[in-house]
Amino acid sequence: MKEYSITDNFSQHFKIRFADTKALRQEAFKIRHSVYCDEMAWLPTNDSQMETDEFDDHAYHCLLQHKRSGVFVGCIRLIIPPSDNPNFKLPFEKNSQHCLRKEVLDTDTLPRGSFSEVSRLAVLSSFRQRKEEKNVPFVLSNQDPLTVFSEQEKRSFPNIAMGLYLAAAAFADICNHSGVLVMMEPSLMGRLIQFGFPFIQIGDETQLYGTRALFYLHSEDYVSGLAPQLKKLFYTIHHDLCDQMCLIPFTNAADR
Repeated sequence: MKEYSITDNFSQHFKIRFADTKALRQEAFKIRHSVYCDEMAWLPTNDSQMETDEFDDHAYHCLLQHKRSGVFVGCIRLIIPPSDNPNFKLPFEKNSQHCLRKEVLDTDTLPRGSFSEVSRLAVLSSFRQRKEEKNVPFVLSNQDPLTVFSEQEKRSFPNIAMGLYLAAAAFADICNHSGVLVMMEPSLMGRLIQFGFPFIQIGDETQLYGTRALFYLHSEDYVSGLAPQLKKLFYTIHHDLCDQMCLIPFTNAADR
């Protein structure tokens, strides 16, 4: 029997999409509104049904698309502080300065533009399943057979969030960033560390959409500690993003 492959199963059912158009970015904003506003009620709902903030103009956005149905199921973004605007603050700098562990890592010493913050991971509730829903089928619409999922498809759903985090790490690697930061639930971070992401905690726990803390992942650790199957998925996602992105060399406006 052929060994189960996370990469083959993931790639069969999902496609990473670089949100390089207004329409695609709006798909990410709709997912965020569905999760952060409608479902979690962490943020107020609005008539546009899109959740946006001041960081979106300084971020790369990534979507995950379910191939068979065409539905965009999840999103994540990588926010890059502009090097020509030292007053621009990342989310962690606005919300969590009081709990930073500068003796572990002083983020003020990191050159602006050389690092990034991962945020706004969101996955549609129809593609997530809680313990109490173990025997409940994944269904987006009772009317559309495209959105009633097979057992094989459902087997790939637990890897959706991991695929999005791998996409964020791939983004950072493509941009040659020295590291990435993320505010996250310590329990979730524990699972990521088990998978081979050796994040270090550089902030005390604080209340922000639940209990969260700030973590940092150095560029040398984007892929080095990953289990072989996840390492293969990382490089597959990395390749897919490279095919979709067109980056230009960084130029500091002050040097012109």
